[in-house]
This record gives sequence, C-alpha cells and structure tokens, in this order.
Amino acid sequence: MNPLIRPVILCGGSGTRLWPLSRSGFPKQFLALSGNDQNTSLFQEAVRRLNQIGDKSSSATTGASIALGGTLIVTNEDHRFLVLDQLREMEGVNATLLLEPVGRNTAPALTLAALYAQEINIGMDNDPILVITPADQTIQDADAFLSALQSCISVVVGDANNKTIAILGIAPTAPETGYGYIKRSAIKGSFAEYAVEQFAEKPNLETAKAYLDNGNYFWNSGMFVLRAGTWLAALQEYRADILDATKKAWDQKTEDQADGRAFVRPNKELFNTISGESIDYAVIEKCPGSKYQTKMVELNAGWNDLGAWDAVWQVGNKDADGNVTSGDVLLSNSRNSLVHASSRLVSAVGLDNVIVIETADAVLVADRSKSQNVKHIVNQLEAQQREEKNLHRKVARPWGWYDSVDEGERFKVKRIQVKPGASLSLQMHYHRAEHWIVVKGTAEITNGDQVITLTENQSTYIPQGQTHRLANPGKTPLEIIEVQSGSYLGEDDIVRFEDNYGRGS
Repeated sequence: MNPLIRPVILCGGSGTRLWPLSRSGFPKQFLALSGNDQNTSLFQEAVRRLNQIGDKSSSATTGASIALGGTLIVTNEDHRFLVLDQLREMEGVNATLLLEPVGRNTAPALTLAALYAQEINIGMDNDPILVITPADQTIQDADAFLSALQSCISVVVGDANNKTIAILGIAPTAPETGYGYIKRSAIKGSFAEYAVEQFAEKPNLETAKAYLDNGNYFWNSGMFVLRAGTWLAALQEYRADILDATKKAWDQKTEDQADGRAFVRPNKELFNTISGESIDYAVIEKCPGSKYQTKMVELNAGWNDLGAWDAVWQVGNKDADGNVTSGDVLLSNSRNSLVHASSRLVSAVGLDNVIVIETADAVLVADRSKSQNVKHIVNQLEAQQREEKNLHRKVARPWGWYDSVDEGERFKVKRIQVKPGASLSLQMHYHRAEHWIVVKGTAEITNGDQVITLTENQSTYIPQGQTHRLANPGKTPLEIIEVQSGSYLGEDDIVRFEDNYGRGS
C-alpha cells in the first residue's frame, strides 16, 4: 500500500510582536512578509510548499510512490473566510478546514487533524503520514526544504513499528534566546537523520552561547513528520486528558461547505473544556529515549519564524544602505532600518537600526534590537480595551470589506465593498440610522418591506430600528459609502436575523 501524505497547516496564533500590521483579527500568517513574493502571504507559502511534496517524493525505503492527500488546515472559526479568500487565489489546492471555536494551543489542533486523517479513508493508507508546519514561517530555499522534508518522510516510512517522529532542526546562526533547542546525537543515520537526545527550553544568553559552541544544538522549527496513529498513541500515553476531551468534541462535530471547501467544526461547548497545551510540552519533549523514536533532520533553507520586526528586516530585500522598505517610502541618510508604509507617504532622515511601521490607524517606531518588546504595547492596548489591538481600519468580512474612513461625535463614515453575488446579513440596529450612496456597481437593498435596486450615484436611507440588507446581484464588485448617525456606533450594535456565513447576533 502506497504511503499517504496529509499536509497539516496549523494556522492559529495572533502574531502580536508584528503589531500594528498583524492584529488578532488579521494575524501575521495572512500577511506577505517574507520578501520572496510581496503578493503571497505566509499562509499561502506554507500551503504551496507542502503541496509540492507529491510530485517529487518517493519512499527510499520501499520504492513506492508517495500519494499526496488533501491539505488539512486547522484555524480559528473567526479566520475561516480569510483562509478561504487566500485559498481562492491558489490553483489546484484540495483543502479541508478544521475550525477551532476557541484557541486551545497546538496539541488539540494537531489532534483534530489526526482524528480527521484516520477517519477519512480513501483506500490508500488508513494511518496516513502527517507533515505538520505552522502557517507563519518563511523559507528562502524551497528545494532545500523539500529535500530535508523528504528525508523526514523516508525516516517515518522506514519504521515498520510506526512509532517514529522526524523533526526539522535549524542550525543556529546566533545565540538566539527566543527559540527552543534540540540536542541531537553525533551519529548520522541512513537518511541524514540524527537521534534526538533531548529538547531544551528557550535559554538565557549565556546558555544559548554554550549551545552554539557545542555544535549539537539546533533550533526547533516546529515542523515535523509522523503517522496520525503515532501522535494519537503518544498523546494517549502522555496526555490522555487532552485526547479524551478532544475526541468528545470531535464525536459531536458538524460539517458544512463554503466555496467548495469543507468546514468541520468540533462541538464548541466540549472543545472549550480541553486543556490548552502545546505539541512540544504535551508530547514531543517526552519522547526522546522512549518507544517513540525521535529523529532530527537538519534544515538549511533560510528558515525564519518572523517572530519580530527585526526578523522581517533580516529576510527582506535590502538596499545599498541595508534598509528594507515597503510602500511609499522616502529615506535620507538612513541605515539598517525597516520602514513600511501602508496608506501614505512615510519619509525619514538619519535613521539607524530603527523600525517604522505605518498603518491607516496606528504607527509603530522602535529600536530594531528591541522589536521583541512590541508585545508590551499590545498588552497596554488590551488593558485599555482599544480596538487597534484587534482590527485594522479596513476590516475583511466574508462578503467583502469595510474601511472606516472618518468618525466623530454621533457619526461614522465607511467605505464598503461587497463581492459579486455576496450579501450582508439581514439585520437591524438599535442605536443608529444609515445613509447609503452607491459609487460603483449595482446594489439590491432590503429596507423593511421594500426591496429596491440602486446603481451609481443613487442613495437610500435606513431608519434606526429598520430591518435591512445589502446585496450585490451583479458580476462586478459593489462599492458604497455608508454614513452612520446615532447615539452609539459600535460594531456590536447589530441583530442578525438571517446570515449566509453562520454568524449569530
């Protein structure tokens, strides 16, 4: 029986150290940050990398071809339409979305993928090999990555007992204190793999320097390969509580589809009871020396987890003065700096090792060497319950997007775009009225008992408390200007009666 590969993309996390570009409502994995392609997000790069396995891989142990199954994407319920939008831009990707109602760290996330992989039997392999990667990393050398990944697959395929875990380790280039480490043995195996002797927590600087000098310590990339059954068996042994709770939520799952993609949702109430734990803490760190053989294959492919703005500068395309720029930027007498402009001209004079990130509603200025500490700003935003922590001024929605152009006392102005064939929910507001002006396309508007069609330069008024809906019946994007007026203009003043996207009130 040919080995079956299931790519697994762990697409959670909020990327708080990359604020203000990354926010909880639009985290870093959906941004184009790697310098490889300014039009491709980190998530899209991860999907593309893993889907290149099938054409080039074969088992060096059995000589059998390796079949590539559909990609499993484990993501947050709130991000499902971001995932769909970005998958829509990619051709030929067969993907299923496993939707977590709430984040419970990576161990339950991987467990969902393993349960699904074993449950879906396509007649090839009832215990498929999972190739697992986070969605928010960058790889500069795709060929080197595929070669190392194929070695990991061969290591797992070659284990007749199906108890091997193969991990990609990164040779450290500096005494990095922000990564966990893998200590390997000195003896290389048949597929360039080494036995893992132990895992080490994020070290202090002195310890990190000792690891670098030792030569047998590698950064833990968080990318690994194992059988679905291996993960479930090891989780049963080391954290049976997580497995049992996840199984209960999984057994009461629901399934539906959107845009030709399957959505699989574990039971929300039962999923909320699961103990949050990482893959490493729950299982992987306990495996060296156990019956679950743990192997490491070195990855030398320009890997970076983009954990802070300094890392984005490191992988960026630099000018002659070491500056990395994006957007409308003008620099003078500046060196080794990262300047990102999202919505306007940003100019700077005399910068040296500085980060400047401009968005429509927030600007970050930081010493490049202190960019890890951006998380402290995010903590302050959270303590003050400021919306800039969660959402950009321009907010993606399953039907399109809206951009809050201006606001003041008792008014707010939005620019709204609706995709062809899409519609907002049938809804009502207690505290505001709305004026809609069509600037592009055709709008079908439900306003109380009336349904009207408006085109460019036509407008309508939605009274406070009136049931209403905006839809785009055309084949081109619809764009309107919305002017809200009232005593309260928060996004939570909405009652939904009908919704095409499974959202409640």
